[in-house]
Amino acid sequence: MKKIFLCAINNILSGTCLEDCKFCTQSVRYHADISRYNYKPIEQIVQEARQAKTNGALGYCLVTAGKGLDDKKVDFVARAAKAIKSEIKGLNLIACNGTATIAQLQYLKDHGIDSYNHNLETSKRYYPDICQTHDWEERYQTCANVKSVGLALCSGGIFGMGEHEEDREDLLKAIVSLDPESTPLNFYHPNPALPIKTRNIELEEALRIISKARNMLGKEKLLMAAGGRELLFTGKEDQMFEAGVNAIVIGNYLTTDGTAPAKDIKMLKTLGYEVAAGCDAS
Repeated sequence: MKKIFLCAINNILSGTCLEDCKFCTQSVRYHADISRYNYKPIEQIVQEARQAKTNGALGYCLVTAGKGLDDKKVDFVARAAKAIKSEIKGLNLIACNGTATIAQLQYLKDHGIDSYNHNLETSKRYYPDICQTHDWEERYQTCANVKSVGLALCSGGIFGMGEHEEDREDLLKAIVSLDPESTPLNFYHPNPALPIKTRNIELEEALRIISKARNMLGKEKLLMAAGGRELLFTGKEDQMFEAGVNAIVIGNYLTTDGTAPAKDIKMLKTLGYEVAAGCDAS
């Protein structure tokens, strides 16, 4: 029976980003109607991690809004990671905090972070069309930094933001060049406040992307259906898994609602899949 790896994300610092990424409601520039707050209490983060583990999640991602890490964020994420690891066993802790130096990543690793998520988002060519306050090369370098300190790399992108077919191909090639342990595939979720109003991807295109990503990354890697999954695959999850997905995000996303974990677990059982109980989701 094929096992599906479950991951949960926690937005521990929300809606305070100064960058101009056209796909992101966390940017203060677009005034999206989202919940905005500074650092969550660590006790709450630990409690939410415990609930995620109860729901079957093996991956737990600590996300902060903003371009990248600074001293305050590094310290906070490190303290949160240490608190989680001291109370909860068996979680793969993922940090997702933007651009990061080797020294910052090493510090997080030393304090309990197992993996770092930094998405390339789209191709190098198309990136200036969706973000102008920082460049694609910074993203790629952060991913290289992750590998250099021995953290597991989680890197993917977003599809359906107006990019062309060649951009999707180039993004996948760039991801493969980094040899990540896991790759989240996000599908653009329109928001009336954002400059990108619609998504230019349909089910069949998304399935082709999944299949191509699986073939390029190899069978042993985690390939995750993440943001926007519900928009494309609700009621058709069997096709998503058959195309190559072996991991999903459960619960809510950063600023949008997801599917209730119990509903996802029921869906998996109905389709004949088993929730992975260890880090190998093959």
